Amino acid sequence: MGRLPPPGGQWVRAEKKVQAHPRALSEKCVYIDEYFMKPKASLYKKLHKWPGLIISIVLFYYALTGIFLNHRALFSGIDVNRELLPTEFRYHNWNNAALKGDLIISSDSILVFGNIGVWITDSTFQHYRPMNAGFKKGTDNRKIFDLHRSRDGQLYAATLFGLFAYDQNRGQWASFDLDAEIKRFVAIESVGDTLYVINRSVLFKGKSAGTSTRFEKIELVQPPGYKNEVTLFQTIWQIHSGEIFGLPGKLFVDLLGIVVLFLSLTGWLYFLFPGWIKRRKRENKAVGSMVSLNRWSLKWHNRGGAWLFGFLIVLFFSGMFLRPPLLIAIAPLKVNPIPFSHLSQPNPWHDKLRDLHYDEAKGGFLLSTSSGLYFMDAKTLRPVPFKYQPPVSVMGITVLEPYEAGAYLVGSFSGLFLWHPDVPEVYNFVTGRVHQESSSGRPVGDFKVTGLLNTPSGQRLMVDYEKGVLPLEHQNPFPPMPPNILKASGMSLWTFALETHTGRIFGSFMGVFYILIVPLSGLLGIMVVLSGYLLWRKRFKKRKKAPKML
Repeated sequence: MGRLPPPGGQWVRAEKKVQAHPRALSEKCVYIDEYFMKPKASLYKKLHKWPGLIISIVLFYYALTGIFLNHRALFSGIDVNRELLPTEFRYHNWNNAALKGDLIISSDSILVFGNIGVWITDSTFQHYRPMNAGFKKGTDNRKIFDLHRSRDGQLYAATLFGLFAYDQNRGQWASFDLDAEIKRFVAIESVGDTLYVINRSVLFKGKSAGTSTRFEKIELVQPPGYKNEVTLFQTIWQIHSGEIFGLPGKLFVDLLGIVVLFLSLTGWLYFLFPGWIKRRKRENKAVGSMVSLNRWSLKWHNRGGAWLFGFLIVLFFSGMFLRPPLLIAIAPLKVNPIPFSHLSQPNPWHDKLRDLHYDEAKGGFLLSTSSGLYFMDAKTLRPVPFKYQPPVSVMGITVLEPYEAGAYLVGSFSGLFLWHPDVPEVYNFVTGRVHQESSSGRPVGDFKVTGLLNTPSGQRLMVDYEKGVLPLEHQNPFPPMPPNILKASGMSLWTFALETHTGRIFGSFMGVFYILIVPLSGLLGIMVVLSGYLLWRKRFKKRKKAPKML
């Protein structure tokens, strides 16, 4: 044993040493803990900081455009001037789905329709007057999928946001208040004085009476061999948008979008503020508010990312599969719908109906769906799949018109084909050759068909998404779009957000490499979020576990 300390002050100094010892031990433990975790923390910091600064710019516009995409109807009244966009997004020769079809009223009175709404022209297709009164403001609100004239002379329009009839007394379109969860109506047909109308899920039937028509809602029966399955693409898509759990799910994904916006902004603030603070100190300026803001932004940047990092990873990962090249891998796959989700529907045709045409010779309808073409007897309304199917792009059918001798013209982004339901051979209508299935996995063909025009003289013109109106016979070039249509036809904010969200808007200077934006952004986003969470765990959680003073 050592000597007892002499009286006078030494006990105080000794007591300070004894009190300081646990604190020193604690600080040493923290130091050792930081020493061993330093290599990992340094790696996490590198993976989070520099890639995060780069990807935050991309994620910022992803989050903003994603919120717009989740609420199409809410923003439907806002358009973007096409003249401000890259050349391929401007109208020339009626491209970009400006036209889907036409309806010949008389030899010198023709209605054309599509993304531009409804316009009336003459047999020369040179002079146009708008016929969009009654539709709400905005390109999306006059997006027309079908225009139909019943035998009693009434006009009906199937649009993105509902079914309309033309009120001839008031000279404008009037909408029907129908019990339809999905407002997108896609086709209208007449059998005698009875109208048959479909949206994406159900059929509506009623006797034509213009704006006074009363409709009966009919849910089609399931087809033979029906399996309650949905595509894996649709499942991932609805997970990504949140729609798989209805409006609450979409609002939660909106919240994630706001969090991504916040993380992007605060990440840049934390990166830039230290330099600003140092410069202001050198200039003898107050920095208190900037220091407080820097600490606040770092605190909530860490908490926001830590609390929601798992959901953000699911969001980024699911988004990677909604565009090529990863989309090609999942496109043909089907899965059971997730129980109790929006995909688990009692209606076997929920969100699957695409087009309808009445075949008078056969006494039934040709029904186009996301799973192929069906024949549906007019009395039983029971869809039965055709044995031989034409090629239709996953983007959906755009043309279904009779040709001759029981054959039909079927168009989509896969091309324009001549198809007879009873004949196994399908002909490419442009080349005249028998169609051979492609093994390239491309979701599009040489022509991205968006519509078909018929002239009063019986000639046909194909409408291509990129090239516009193309004659199918030896014809003169189709007249260009007149200035009044160009001025009145912008791009909807939703479409602009979609082109930006998918990266297609960058194709003008990146070429085909733009398809890599989505998968690479997803991978980088996952890496940044995961490394940020692990860094937060190391630096802020470990310190709380340091030994306390005994």
